[in-house]
Amino acid sequence: MTAASVPLQTAAALTERYGPSYRWLVTVTGMMGVVSMVLAMTTVNVAVPDVMGAFGIGQDKAQWMSSAYMATMTAGMLINAWLSGILGERRTFVGALFFFSVGALMGGSAPTEDALIFARVLQGFSAGVAQPLVMATIFTVFPPERRGMAMGVFGLGVVFAPAIGPTLGGLMIEYFSWRYVFFISLPFCVVAAVLGMVFMPTRPIPKVIPPFDWLGFALLCTALLGLMTGIADGQREGWSSDAIVFRLVLGAVATVAFVCWELYTPRALLDVRIFGNVEFSAAALIAFIFGAGMMGSTYIIPVFVQTIIGFTPLVAGLMMMPAGIMLAFIFPLAGRLSDAMPASTMIIGGLVLFAAGFAWMTTADIDTTFWTLVCMVMLSRLGLGFINPSLNASSLKALPADKVRQGSGVANFMRQLGGAFGINGMVAFFEIRTRFHADALTATQDWGNRTTDRMLTQVEQLMQKSGLPFQQQKAGALEYLATMLQSNAQMMAFSDTFIVVGVVALLALFPAALLSRSQRRSRG
Repeated sequence: MTAASVPLQTAAALTERYGPSYRWLVTVTGMMGVVSMVLAMTTVNVAVPDVMGAFGIGQDKAQWMSSAYMATMTAGMLINAWLSGILGERRTFVGALFFFSVGALMGGSAPTEDALIFARVLQGFSAGVAQPLVMATIFTVFPPERRGMAMGVFGLGVVFAPAIGPTLGGLMIEYFSWRYVFFISLPFCVVAAVLGMVFMPTRPIPKVIPPFDWLGFALLCTALLGLMTGIADGQREGWSSDAIVFRLVLGAVATVAFVCWELYTPRALLDVRIFGNVEFSAAALIAFIFGAGMMGSTYIIPVFVQTIIGFTPLVAGLMMMPAGIMLAFIFPLAGRLSDAMPASTMIIGGLVLFAAGFAWMTTADIDTTFWTLVCMVMLSRLGLGFINPSLNASSLKALPADKVRQGSGVANFMRQLGGAFGINGMVAFFEIRTRFHADALTATQDWGNRTTDRMLTQVEQLMQKSGLPFQQQKAGALEYLATMLQSNAQMMAFSDTFIVVGVVALLALFPAALLSRSQRRSRG
């Protein structure tokens, strides 16, 4: 039998072959692949302190494990439609899983932090290609009246993965090492690839490769690279240094050039004209802030409880789990509520709850109990649970029917972009405030500070009783003082970061109010 005579396994042909059950077979296949990628996105957050210790790096470098993943995932989402149009769903899905698995193996065996970051870039790009493809495939195989239920089942799996991700990561670190965190997703990838070879639909490779907006893609990648590396390295290299100023200016110029090019080219990578719709623009801005709050807090909270409170990676993961499980139940309820009341009301309520959760987080210190921290995280996640379904609905309802598909892509793009810059910005702000508080506390440590003098004397006496020589007693006491000052500076910096997250959430009330007024006007 020749290759030409083998029938194409399109979605229609596979449905005829496997019957109605095919819809759920392809849903499970896609969900397995996406779950592996979502796990990889969240499990690494509990490993940040261990990675910092292993490579001797600071937060500004370690945060790239998450922010590089999110940034390249954003870029991968934009090339997904072009790739799947050429290769078909099956080849694209299995290929994305292959490169994602290669990235996992590279990350787990990385000899340097740069090799680790490259592995995360490879994983993020692969995840960006696969996730929209899976959603589009599920949407295609189900009839219109059952698509909501199918996407709900798919969404439940996607929400459940980050709920257990930090705990699985903590288990790997607790009983093996941080490197095994990268291997957690591999079994899911293997199963998804095998199922994908059977159940994912395929199509013939076109004889003529469709055009792609390569210039727009290059400008977008340049903008992300310039802005994110400039923000991340600004504190270490100096905000006024030539390298940082060049990167930030390059990123800003590339951003403006990208927008101008997308307005000009007939093959736009991103339909920026859609932002002319005020209601959609307000929803897109909220989506950016939602992504920043969701991913930024998922990164910063595990680092905080391990660095300041002294939790192990496993305990940090367990602390995040109840909030994640709660979201799995909140999303369907919030979806029903969004049908019964204005979307803007749900969004405003969610933003207030999210801000309240982080306002409460500012009171956390080394004496805060495990369950108090669980409640703090659950309150902020409750707010996100109310925002997400209403935000998805309101952003698409604002558009005419022929723009819904593009609007969905732009909304997802803004959410992922917010996640990348949320992590990037939070870590940069934390580094700045740590330096500020460290300098301020150090300035108080002079010979007139009787409290410090008394503490140093007591520490020296303890070291003398342990039999240390006099020179080591003085040096040990001063090192202990430096450790105390650094810990206090970091705790104050985390508190400042939590305040800023809450304030940004409250600032999002302005576009939410604009969205509310626009919706009332459209109903009237």
